[in-house]
Amino acid sequence: MTDRVVLAFSGGLDTSVAIPFLAEKTGAEVVAVAVDVGQGGEDMEVIRKRAIDCGAVESVVVDAREEFAADFCVPALQANALYMDRYPLVSALSRPLIVKHLAAAAKQFGGTHVSHGCTGKGNDQVRFEAGLAALYPELKVIAPARDYAWTRDKAIAYAEEKNLPIETTKKNPYSIDQNIWGRAVETGFLEDIWNGPIEDVYSYTADPAEPREADEVIISFVKGVPVALDGRHLTPFQIIAELNQRAGAQGVGRLDMVEDRLVGIKSREVYEAPGAIALITAHMELENVTVERDLARFKRSVDQRWGELVYDGLWFSPLKKALDVFIAEAQEHVTGEIRMTLHGGRATVTGRRSEASLYDFNLATYDTGDTFDQSLAKGFVELWSLPSKIASARDARLA
Repeated sequence: MTDRVVLAFSGGLDTSVAIPFLAEKTGAEVVAVAVDVGQGGEDMEVIRKRAIDCGAVESVVVDAREEFAADFCVPALQANALYMDRYPLVSALSRPLIVKHLAAAAKQFGGTHVSHGCTGKGNDQVRFEAGLAALYPELKVIAPARDYAWTRDKAIAYAEEKNLPIETTKKNPYSIDQNIWGRAVETGFLEDIWNGPIEDVYSYTADPAEPREADEVIISFVKGVPVALDGRHLTPFQIIAELNQRAGAQGVGRLDMVEDRLVGIKSREVYEAPGAIALITAHMELENVTVERDLARFKRSVDQRWGELVYDGLWFSPLKKALDVFIAEAQEHVTGEIRMTLHGGRATVTGRRSEASLYDFNLATYDTGDTFDQSLAKGFVELWSLPSKIASARDARLA
């Protein structure tokens, strides 16, 4: 029986060239799998046909936009997932979804191997292969760019030699990965970390310095899940898409950072995530209103660890699954509305409203009607300070 390689297919130069290259190198048939996670660009049917034209025996296109938003972006939102306190896991979130569909295609079409276009110095090779090891450990992995030192120049020459139906002359100076949750840009002149990004780097966001009218939006949540904008009930995908447009038009969500890659090197990345940043900002504020203090404090450490696990390609790990249960429990009362002003590159919370609010006006006010019993505070402070007082006396005695 002929081996079959299931290829994660984007429709671009590298993965198009990979189809005949893998067939030639391994003698296997190639099954191409393209997954729509809201990245835009070419029509998915065009991409499907290109895989066949490049020699694939099967070409599968999966519309996973709603699945990606509901099952991957929403959990990241509930975890307020920001790697290094800034990056909303744009690429990291899409990889386990793609892995899931690669594994499904391998089972459907009798795949013996999987292939991806990742290099040996990036994070994505780990995300693909760690995910596959968890879901379908019998599959072997081939990564042409890593395993055969496949470069862009070689890919262009090979495409021309084989007369493949793919544009090879257009040279994009950047490496770009995008989906509905955001957009990642690297390489080119950005590799010099002293160089500032120029406006043509950006696509999801307008220049935040340009004068424009502010945009006010009300985001509704039920148990940490966004369910409506301005009272209009929408799916998570629709909410993210609309906020990408509205927050993006205000320049919200631009990030320029040097991040710690999993393989141990530092990498300069420019991100745009207007919808993600607006939603995470709103969700964090609603948690401030509805989540009890000690739970909120502990959840911040859980959120950080959750984000690190996902960044590191461990979406399917036991620890990640256990933290999911904790986060879901912590979302039990995260229901309500957040009003935000989108303007000048910022998403600023201006109002909060929730039936599950822990904010008590009568306890918080300093005006008439205050129900807080201040006579209890003196004894509380004395007891709270007692351990430090005793320790200080000990230190003075032994000095």
